[in-house]
Amino acid sequence: MSDQKASKYYPAEDEAQLKKARKTAHPTKYRSSLAPGTVLILLSGRFRGKRVVLLRQLSQGVLLITGPFKSNGVPLRRVNHRYVIATSTTVDITGVDNEVLDRASKDEYWAREKKEDKGEEDFFKEGETPEKKETDPQRIEDQKRVDKVLMANIRKVADLEAYLSSSFSLRGNERPHEMVF
Repeated sequence: MSDQKASKYYPAEDEAQLKKARKTAHPTKYRSSLAPGTVLILLSGRFRGKRVVLLRQLSQGVLLITGPFKSNGVPLRRVNHRYVIATSTTVDITGVDNEVLDRASKDEYWAREKKEDKGEEDFFKEGETPEKKETDPQRIEDQKRVDKVLMANIRKVADLEAYLSSSFSLRGNERPHEMVF
């Protein structure tokens, strides 16, 4: 028999025990092919199949990319590094405004405004088209400053602008794991 007696007191509610975290956050290891200036192919999202230029590696596996917007309509964006294929083509990004890149590297730059909850009256209104959301003038200015330098560097290389503006797709008999980009 054991020398310990069962407790006569039991709490009415169980105290919540914190679970021990088994996983820790590790810094992202980027592929060696993901160097600034590399042309990437986007694999998912709204701009899938587009070729874009990598501007900078950000924290936690996110890349800062641009189309350039003037070439193929892809604006400054953040993209997860798992959803891109790096090509062997590179673009000279020297001269791109570091002030703009530093600003775009911060999370506050990408934060969305809070939406107001729609009331019942708004739900039942008919015939009204929703207002088009205006783009922040600061973002438009940043895009123009980045594109100006990039487009000048892209135009120096023959056929690079046409390459960036074309989209990537596969046909039935093409296998991506056998391709060399």
